[in-house]
Amino acid sequence: MSALFNFHSFLTVVLLVISTCTFLKMQFPSMLQQKTGFRGFFWKAARIGERLSPWVAAGFLSMGLSILLF
Repeated sequence: MSALFNFHSFLTVVLLVISTCTFLKMQFPSMLQQKTGFRGFFWKAARIGERLSPWVAAGFLSMGLSILLF
């Protein structure tokens, strides 16, 4: 089943994109400077990871617990 049709997999992919973009922005800031177009999507994901990091961490914790327990 594709990650787009399975809600659990979709949430996992979204969390991984947010955390990866945030990590890349911290390591290579010039890589995600463009705020529009296709790269703008990744810039926005990095911004979400920077500003909502406690919520992203809670999302990872809940996803990990749901994988372990269910």
